[in-house]
Amino acid sequence: MAKTRRLITENLKLVDVVIEIVDARLPLSSRNPLIDEIVGDKPRVMLLNKADLADEQLTRLWTQYYSDQGLVVLPFNALQGASRSAKKQLLEAIQSQAQNLLEKRKNKGIINKTIRMMIVGIPNVGKSTLINFLVGKGAAETADRPGVTRGKQWIRLEKDLELLDTPGILWPKFEDPQVGFKLAATGAISENAYDPVELSLELLNWFRLHAPGRVETRYKITENEDVFLMLTDICKRRGFLRPGGVPDLEKGAIMLLDEFRAGKLGQVTLDQEPQK
Repeated sequence: MAKTRRLITENLKLVDVVIEIVDARLPLSSRNPLIDEIVGDKPRVMLLNKADLADEQLTRLWTQYYSDQGLVVLPFNALQGASRSAKKQLLEAIQSQAQNLLEKRKNKGIINKTIRMMIVGIPNVGKSTLINFLVGKGAAETADRPGVTRGKQWIRLEKDLELLDTPGILWPKFEDPQVGFKLAATGAISENAYDPVELSLELLNWFRLHAPGRVETRYKITENEDVFLMLTDICKRRGFLRPGGVPDLEKGAIMLLDEFRAGKLGQVTLDQEPQK
C-alpha cells in the first residue's frame, strides 16, 4: 500500500483529471480517506460503481450528498458494456473537468489537447473493468478478487484521451470495525485476511436488522437472533453436509458471500442514508 501511494503521488503531476471509483454499496466505507489528501484539488470525477448491485434510493441520496460537496458524481456500472450513453456521460464529465486546463494550454499557445487521467480506488472496486468498458477490449487484466493490478500502465482510450491505471490502495488501519466488515463482505479484502464463517454470520446479522426477509426468502429458512442457527439451516437446505450429517459451515459461508456479492440477495447498500 505504501508503494501504491508513492506511485500515485509521483504520477499525479502527469495527469489532468482523477477518476475516483467507490463501491456504490459502500459509498462511504469504500472511500479511502487518504485519496483526498493525495489528490488535493486536482479535477476529479467520482464513480459510484456497481450501482446495479446497490439500493437505488440510497444511491440517489449518496450521489446528491457528494454533489452537494462540489464533486462531480455519477452512478455507474462498468459491466454494462452495451451502454453507449453511460460511456458518453462519463467522457463528457471528464472533458468538463479538464476544460479549464485545456483553456490555459490554449492561451499559452500549447496545441496539445490530450487529457491524461488516473484511476484510483480500493482493490476490487472495478478499475480494470472500467478500462475495458472504455477501451472496448481486454486492455487490462480483470478478476473478481482484490490485487490483480500490480503496477501502473498507460492506456490510450481515444485520440485525445490517455488513462493511467493504478493498483488498489487501502489504508493502514480501520478505526471502525464495521468498515472492515463491509469491505470484506463486498470482496475488497483478500480472503486470506478473514474467517468466512465469522464474516457470513456478521452479514446474516446485518440482513436480519436492515433487510429482514431477504435471507428467509432466498434460502427458505426462518430468520431469528441466532445467526449461527441460520447459517446451519442454510447449509442443510443447500446440502452442504459432512459425513454424519454435520453442516459444512465454511462451504455454506463461502456460498453465502458469493451470492451476496453477485446480487442474488437483492440490491443492497451496506452504508445507510448519509447524515446531513
